[in-house]
Amino acid sequence: MESQLFYRANRYDIKGKRQLETKHKYYAADLVFHNNAQISFRSNEIAQMMENLVYFELCRRGYRVYVGQCDKYEVDFVAEKHGQPHYWQVTMRLNDPTVMERETRALLAIDDNFPKTISSMAPVFGDGVKGIELVGLKDFLMQEI
Repeated sequence: MESQLFYRANRYDIKGKRQLETKHKYYAADLVFHNNAQISFRSNEIAQMMENLVYFELCRRGYRVYVGQCDKYEVDFVAEKHGQPHYWQVTMRLNDPTVMERETRALLAIDDNFPKTISSMAPVFGDGVKGIELVGLKDFLMQEI
């Protein structure tokens, strides 16, 4: 990976199994570029920083990372290693049923048996939802690779 201020994640059509030419997302190499000396944080800014952090952690672990598109739903990340995808959603909390439904909807629309994970800021308890692994952000970052 070359040294840059911002890194582009290409959009990937999960069902069509191809990269798309538009709507790429960019992630800051250093969160100071994202925050740019703001004093207070809004929850959506924290969620964006979490997404930025997960993007770089997946890259550090050797994945090629895309932003996924499955029909009308966006999947935060399609992390591919050795030809095998792993689908990721990143969210602040999962304790609200509306949030849980929103985050699982895109992953459940993917019709394959590759791993699917939702990472949340709050600690996660339980075994997952319909085959989707739930992991706290801290636990994800502390995992051995």
